[in-house]
Amino acid sequence: MSVLKSFIAGQWVGEKPAKALPSAINGEVVANTHDDTLDFRKAVEYGRKVGGKNLMAMDFQERALALKAMAMYLQEHKKELYALSMHTGSSKADNGIDIDGGFGTLFSYASMGRRELPSGNVVHEGPVTPLGKNNHFAGTHILVPRGGVAVHIDAYNFPVWGMLEKFAPTFLAGMPSIVKPATSTCYVTELAVRLMQESGALPEGSLQLIIGSTGDLFDHLEEQDVVTFTGSAATARKLKNHPNIINRSIPFNAEADSLNSAILAPDVTPEHEEFDIFVKEVGREMTAKAGQKCTAIRRILVPKDQVDAVCGKLKERLSKVTVGDPSVEGVRMGALASIDQLEDVKANIQELLKTSELVIGGDDSFKPTGEGTEKGAFIEPHVLLCRNPEKGCGAHDIEAFGPVATVIPYDTVEDAVALCAQGRGSLVTTLTTRDPAIAGKVAPLLAAFHGRLHLLDAEAAKESTGHGSPLPMLKHGGPGRAGGGEELGGIRAVHHYLQRTAIQGSPTMLAAVTREYVRGADLIETEVHPFRRHFEDLQINESLLTHRRTVTEADIVNFGCLSGDHFYMHFDEIAARDSQFGKRIAHGYFVLSAAAGLFVYPGEGPVLANYGLDTLRFIEPVAPGDTIRARLTCKRKIDQGRTSPDGHPQGVVVWDVQVHNQNDELVASYDILTLVAKKPG
Repeated sequence: MSVLKSFIAGQWVGEKPAKALPSAINGEVVANTHDDTLDFRKAVEYGRKVGGKNLMAMDFQERALALKAMAMYLQEHKKELYALSMHTGSSKADNGIDIDGGFGTLFSYASMGRRELPSGNVVHEGPVTPLGKNNHFAGTHILVPRGGVAVHIDAYNFPVWGMLEKFAPTFLAGMPSIVKPATSTCYVTELAVRLMQESGALPEGSLQLIIGSTGDLFDHLEEQDVVTFTGSAATARKLKNHPNIINRSIPFNAEADSLNSAILAPDVTPEHEEFDIFVKEVGREMTAKAGQKCTAIRRILVPKDQVDAVCGKLKERLSKVTVGDPSVEGVRMGALASIDQLEDVKANIQELLKTSELVIGGDDSFKPTGEGTEKGAFIEPHVLLCRNPEKGCGAHDIEAFGPVATVIPYDTVEDAVALCAQGRGSLVTTLTTRDPAIAGKVAPLLAAFHGRLHLLDAEAAKESTGHGSPLPMLKHGGPGRAGGGEELGGIRAVHHYLQRTAIQGSPTMLAAVTREYVRGADLIETEVHPFRRHFEDLQINESLLTHRRTVTEADIVNFGCLSGDHFYMHFDEIAARDSQFGKRIAHGYFVLSAAAGLFVYPGEGPVLANYGLDTLRFIEPVAPGDTIRARLTCKRKIDQGRTSPDGHPQGVVVWDVQVHNQNDELVASYDILTLVAKKPG
């Protein structure tokens, strides 16, 4: 049998076999962990000095492109991962969640990085706040790479997605990763890391892999490192309390198993489409990954008068689920990850039975489908019923991490919220209702105890990704028992691995640090119109002050006739006189258009397109007889490595626009987003 290897300090390490890892399907040994000692001090130093240096030689945009290249390579080799992952008990659908879901997360962060992160390695988290009366002293915030390493400790249920959903934002943030997968399924993670190395997209030192124990790894971590953990709440507490983690205040992010709920609102009855949708959602969550998901539904909260109907429908649905070897045609649910896990689930079911009764499962005749499965870690779906939760319900405290859930009756929606809260913090709850008023009332109450709420009705069901699917764009995590941490959440996850720092100084100095124009900073004014410069030649702070234009009554009338906007403030002298402005005023969008006429260079040039406005504000009214002028300043440049449809390279330039009147009062303020050509060749 093969010996799995760690990838430490640029070398694959592992020759001597240690622990045998059996297939969850038939008990045959898939691989062995290694017994070789790892030098964790060397690994951490290598990550900082080699991995950190190589990642910082790239910028956010370049790292985003590398993520995309890596995802594409992995996508081409997913069949290898699928074949190996079968031994973890995963069905084809389960692999879609873990393997394809992991690749999708890489693609998502590659895309988000290119859209939302700047060139360079400094994120300006504005706005700039003046700290003096005359704007000689101001302050803002920046986010910068921490300069340390990130240690990611993952759970056994998602050997690919669990690694990649942490790795993607860490990599974007310019931080090298040391990954420690759970031992029972680490053979899948090891193959994924080998493929990532083969892709050629990984800078040296940016990813290391530990097979087996973390040993004294935590002893070598320092203040600028980060630890993330996914697994049980008990293990999270143990790791979080490591003396070095505490003494050095090393950030520790935990995402723990939680007792998630599904609530059937009292307005939904068996006659409604939402009733079947609810049962389908519960059934899917119980059987996907054989219920081995930290987001799986463990508590099924239903009105007392619907208990029998829900149990009946669930029994009908779950009876059609064939359990066994996922390679056999027709099998819908595979095995638990290991025999140890199977024994743990069985023991927890017995604990749950102290306060509940078994209504589905526990059939002595259960036999999984497929040859050799009698040696596998199979269990059929189990549904329990806690008839009198007011007398105590073990489902609020005990988690059987498998296809196990407990039905809990309630009287009112307030009771349902209170029952949910007894889980002491959860990752997600689904509320199925047809009534927006119930959703509006209950969701804010549930939100205090949850990281995510899934509001399900017939309309949402048409496109819903499901109760148990954490999406890259939305936060994953929850309070209390769920770990108290946050993962994913779009670009927020990248910010988790950056250091936020407040900076103070003159606008000119802030602009130099943020690589963005800050109002009040020294300007660069030349005789060349900024719209005539190619992307490479434009400088941040390069600015144009336009000529003046006096707004006339004819301008307002003509703009109103052209646009069809005859709002009384522009046309009704009497009504306008009685308004807060005391007079007729020009359309805000006329001011916008007139400003463009003042600063746009009419001839052919490098500026290819204006594709949007940001932060538009109309600050002071402009009346007939007022005179306006505009200042156009290069605010930000982003090199995304893009080309135009005809193959010419281009970059993104954001321009700051300020429009003032004859009294030097700011009347309009906004950013223009443009595509600007690079020099030919």
